[in-house]
Amino acid sequence: MSPVDSVELAGTTAPMHATAAVTGLQCRGCGHEQPATATHLCELCFGPLEVTYDYDAIAGRVSRRRIEAGPPSLWRYADLLPVDGGDVVTLGEGFTPLVHARTLGAELGLRHLHLKNDTQNPTNSFKDRVVAMALNWALQNGFRTVACASTGNLANSLAAYAARAGLRAVIFIPADLEAPKVAATAVFGATIVPIAGSYDDVNRLCAELADDLDWGFCNINLRPYYSEGSKTLTFETAEQLGWRLPDEIVIPVASGCQFVKHRKAAAELINLGLVDARQLPRFTGAQALGCSPVASAFERGSEVVQPVRPDTIARSIAIGNPSDGADVLRIAWRTGGVVASVTEEEIVEGIELLATTEGIFTETAGGVTVAVLRKLARAGRWSGDETVAAYITGHGLKTLDAVAGRRTLGDPVQPARRDVRERLSELGLT
Repeated sequence: MSPVDSVELAGTTAPMHATAAVTGLQCRGCGHEQPATATHLCELCFGPLEVTYDYDAIAGRVSRRRIEAGPPSLWRYADLLPVDGGDVVTLGEGFTPLVHARTLGAELGLRHLHLKNDTQNPTNSFKDRVVAMALNWALQNGFRTVACASTGNLANSLAAYAARAGLRAVIFIPADLEAPKVAATAVFGATIVPIAGSYDDVNRLCAELADDLDWGFCNINLRPYYSEGSKTLTFETAEQLGWRLPDEIVIPVASGCQFVKHRKAAAELINLGLVDARQLPRFTGAQALGCSPVASAFERGSEVVQPVRPDTIARSIAIGNPSDGADVLRIAWRTGGVVASVTEEEIVEGIELLATTEGIFTETAGGVTVAVLRKLARAGRWSGDETVAAYITGHGLKTLDAVAGRRTLGDPVQPARRDVRERLSELGLT
């Protein structure tokens, strides 16, 4: 595990906003600082931008007691977010259950396995956390139209939150996106634009449109603020563990942005004294083999993430050219984590394993996470006493096709006691 002196937190001393301790944006690559505006790229080197905070000001007011007295939502951590929590559009996002997975843990040989069940968010995925940040920042900065590129979950969330806020939502999706995901977005009245291409094609197009239109694109020009919402998963995990960080966190990897933010969250908790820890957890990433550019680079021992064309049922994390892939590798290596991949069959088995052991139905991204957990456990990664947290980021109703037809019911039974008992006997139940 990484020593605390390797935990970097960017910050300056003069806040630019009256409503939060945000001081600006800083490039993760070259360190250049610039104002907190709607942009995601460094004006000097085009590197990714991070929100910076006045940590001295935050340290003077934040405490465990202050957080615990806050609302039962992610807004209890408003002191550590780019949007003030006093007057926000909310659907009750965050503070989802942390489940001590005793049955699954026994199957994997992990006595202290915990699952962060983000299927319980308002639109049933962790995207509600990031959309809450992006949409409220957009509102506070005068945007009337919000947009995004999405493989489904982000589209669903943005459409719902825009409806709640009275904003116009424009959603760009791959044209072959699953019909249930499209329907779950359209019901909120959003404008949906299907694009003949992969998610990477759609995302590239939105990056170009963000230069032309005065819209807030969640995962483009609002990305620095949007991505800060991911931190709340780790904030909650630590609080729900009694203000302790787990020994290892297992996270599905798409763009890698979420992975980077969980590391930032752990660093903030340590440096602000909110947890009794001097070291970061190990951070481990999970990818589908059919879209595993980061896992492949990790296996090669390479710092170069080579883009791939996605071919996997795990559509919600199928990003072939992950923007933060190199940072995922760096964090995994420095903290003692790994980045691993699993096959399509293993993904479905992971969905079924989680459902039959813990009663949680996850989409394919969660199947990836559970399958990687099982793969690493079978390889002897853990002794069994470690505290391991895994993030289950979306509900299985979003990807029903993945498990449809896996279990057959047989022919209908006549409504007579004798016939039913015969069927039960055939099934070994009498």
